[in-house]
Amino acid sequence: MTITTNNDDDRVFEILLDYLRRVRGFDFTGYKRASLRRRVQKQMQTVEVQSFGDYLDYLEVHPEEFTALFNTILINVTAFFRDMAAWQYLQHQTLPLLLQQKPPTEPIRVWSVGCASGEEAYTIAMLLADELGADSFRQRVKIYATDADEEALTQARQASYTAKDIEPVPIDMREKYFEPVGDRYTFRSDLRRAVIFGRHDIVQNAPISRLDLLVCRNTLMYFNTETQSRILARFHFALNESSALFLGKAEMLLTHTHLFAPLSLQHRIFTKVPNANIRDRLMVLAQAGDEEASGRLSNDVRLREAAFNAVPTAQVVVDFNGTLVMANMQARILFRISLLDIGQPLQDVEISYRPLELRSRIEQVYNTRQPVTVNDVFRDVPDGGGQYFDVQFMPLQENGSDLLGVSITFADVTQYHDLQLELQRSNQELETSNEELQSANEELETTNEELQSTNEELETTNEELQSTNEELETMNEELQSTNEELQTINDELRLRTDDLNQSNAFLNSILTNLRTGAVVVDRQLRILTWNDEAANMWGLRSAEVRGQTLLGLDIGLPVEQLAEPIRQSLLAEDSARQEVTVTAMNRRGRTSRYDISISVLLSPNQERLGVILLMEESDL
Repeated sequence: MTITTNNDDDRVFEILLDYLRRVRGFDFTGYKRASLRRRVQKQMQTVEVQSFGDYLDYLEVHPEEFTALFNTILINVTAFFRDMAAWQYLQHQTLPLLLQQKPPTEPIRVWSVGCASGEEAYTIAMLLADELGADSFRQRVKIYATDADEEALTQARQASYTAKDIEPVPIDMREKYFEPVGDRYTFRSDLRRAVIFGRHDIVQNAPISRLDLLVCRNTLMYFNTETQSRILARFHFALNESSALFLGKAEMLLTHTHLFAPLSLQHRIFTKVPNANIRDRLMVLAQAGDEEASGRLSNDVRLREAAFNAVPTAQVVVDFNGTLVMANMQARILFRISLLDIGQPLQDVEISYRPLELRSRIEQVYNTRQPVTVNDVFRDVPDGGGQYFDVQFMPLQENGSDLLGVSITFADVTQYHDLQLELQRSNQELETSNEELQSANEELETTNEELQSTNEELETTNEELQSTNEELETMNEELQSTNEELQTINDELRLRTDDLNQSNAFLNSILTNLRTGAVVVDRQLRILTWNDEAANMWGLRSAEVRGQTLLGLDIGLPVEQLAEPIRQSLLAEDSARQEVTVTAMNRRGRTSRYDISISVLLSPNQERLGVILLMEESDL
């Protein structure tokens, strides 16, 4: 089935995601669209639905479908000691360092995010139990293992795994931490109490705090860049100062160096950067529902507004959409800007063209992403005099991201203008050299801009490669999940084939040992079975007659006398056996009488598939 993608498909798909969020509380809007669409389409193929709109209707009618859909979207691909080299580095390098920094009686808190069926949570438990000893582990360690899939959590709480599941566990740990129960292996119950499982959505729910180790492997790669940033800010808040973040092999955090620094980039183990700015930390608290943090953010905004109004230089701020969003007290007095002008398009306010045209300079800032300064801008004043301003246009960005707008400041340089004119005459001799310096400076600025542009292109390319790597890892996990499903189907088919072979062998054994000639024909009277006694009677082996029409055989048996009895058996409403006696000549040329019994061959649903003929020789 091929499902095309167009704008209408995109719109309906977003409606479907909103429906899942409203009805079932699963918010998938932060997931990468390419992988998310693939998973939904995979489930649509299972129920034979062609479009997202039809699938939305199907969900409304079949509420049981939600479970199957969520199980398909939330790919629960995990294993004990997955990527063994990374776990060995964590065991021998990271954990000893973390534990050395903890007082010997202080609790150790670990969070396993996206734990699926629990293998990684129990892997952490084994490593810490080996490092601390069982007694200290039980007293100090708490491992919080969370996932959005309730069905996977139920499996994880049982802590019961097959022999194949625990194959990656080293033999000494396998013997120390797993107990055989029937044909399965269960994690030690005394240590299992330290692992607490619970449902948690890392996009919507507040993070678990005061952590020493946070394990989130191959989970971030399913989210888009904006959602990844929000989750990582929460992780930063959740971790203690001396702590570690353990990610999957497709997750490198190259664009989040202000939050995390690598302990081992090769194995994707990071530590918290302690000096992240206070604004990011407050934003995390506010998202988590912390009222105190929200209040502090509100006070922070008021403080910035008061400071903005107190600046003695006239200043206005225009956002990226061309709206006048701020003007400080000095600007409002100087250029007669009323509070009603705030929030209006800049082109509708007098300051946009007087004392100079602003919009073309703003466009220049957007194009170059560099400040622009216009000196000696003259403005008439009502008393007949004039003022001179140096006007500076400054791009506004946050953490190097896209432009938010432009800040425009009007520095009053009237008192210096006359002095500048007087000095201008004496500076003419220096003008030539100044022009040369200016030219050199412009060349340096151009070179700097080119270097900055090249650096931005390299960063963009790197981010694209990272996104591609995450997408490939996502597809790899999807293929692994599909392979496990195919392996299960293959095992079932193998069992059925064994049963069928056993049945065929049993049937052939019965037919071979019958002292009666046995022939099975289908509804078109083609021979399906011809046993050894029939071959002995008529001189033709099974391989010679199989697939031929019974009535077309040229043997001593008068087969034309059997046509009508066989037809009656196939058409009769009951399944009564027909008895026919014929005179025939066997392969040795001896004429004898043969009693032939004709029985109907029925399928399990009582469909007439053919007839069975049993032939027995009797004396004339």
